[in-house]
Amino acid sequence: MQRAWPAGTAAAAAAIAHLTLGAPPASAAATVNDIGVDGADIHVELEPRAFRDGGDAVREWVRRSANIVTGYYARFPTTRLTVRVMAEAGEGVHGGKSFTNPEAFIRVQVGREVSGAQLLADWVLVHEMTHLALPDTGEAHAWLSEGIATYVEGVARVQAGNRAEADVWAEEIRQMPRGLPQADDRGLDHTHTWGRTYWGGAMYCLLADVEIRTHTHNRFGLQDALRAVARASGGLAADWPIARVLRTGDGAVGTTTLEDLYAQMKDRPVTPDLMKLWQQLGIEPAGSAVRLSDSAPLAEVRRAIMRAP
Repeated sequence: MQRAWPAGTAAAAAAIAHLTLGAPPASAAATVNDIGVDGADIHVELEPRAFRDGGDAVREWVRRSANIVTGYYARFPTTRLTVRVMAEAGEGVHGGKSFTNPEAFIRVQVGREVSGAQLLADWVLVHEMTHLALPDTGEAHAWLSEGIATYVEGVARVQAGNRAEADVWAEEIRQMPRGLPQADDRGLDHTHTWGRTYWGGAMYCLLADVEIRTHTHNRFGLQDALRAVARASGGLAADWPIARVLRTGDGAVGTTTLEDLYAQMKDRPVTPDLMKLWQQLGIEPAGSAVRLSDSAPLAEVRRAIMRAP
């Protein structure tokens, strides 16, 4: 399923969001199904009669998404999670939100006519589950949370065999330029437009991943840094200053990349040459798709990013 983002920046939070608020009350008609994933207990609340197959495909979608996130982080980000599925008119997955007070909770809106193919191609639930692995750093740093979730979703799904590598890079070439600074931009911490929050944050992640892997000769990548942050913090239920998050990630990979990039990008606009970077990685635009070249200077970095550890 192609990522469908809201057209205007004011609607950014309407499609995907994470909040540290109490979860809304459950519907009396919902039934609870327990799914075990890597030691985590996931409770799925849904109304079986709302779906043609009694919710079997939705339950499998929850399990698959949890396994994808588990693969990326080497464990599921929390030991207990409730996923409430709200049935709506139509097809596909319509959006989601994450809550962490008092326990991890995700609410997703799913069309009653959703197909198995649509759920297999969905990105929303992986995005939301990824939020659970990062401490809350405050609204000023929403770009970090949303950027990580946007970037990690594609990589994690490729590593799990749920998405094609070329499809992820093609999406980045189409969408990541929306994260570049525009007129009057004051840096990631101060410019809270939709493009800068989601794709500006994802751009930070891509730059960091490439830099860490280049510096360490592919011994480590952003994935190692994020795993360390998740282990040390316990995830979204914790409140950490952004400096502690970045310092913890850098310490795990033996660089200062995350902190250095943040110092460069937090208070002022930085416009990297994305097309040059993609060329060095061996990513060549071909209409709406891309070709991957293994002879490019950073081709091995590209392959390492997408390769499961």
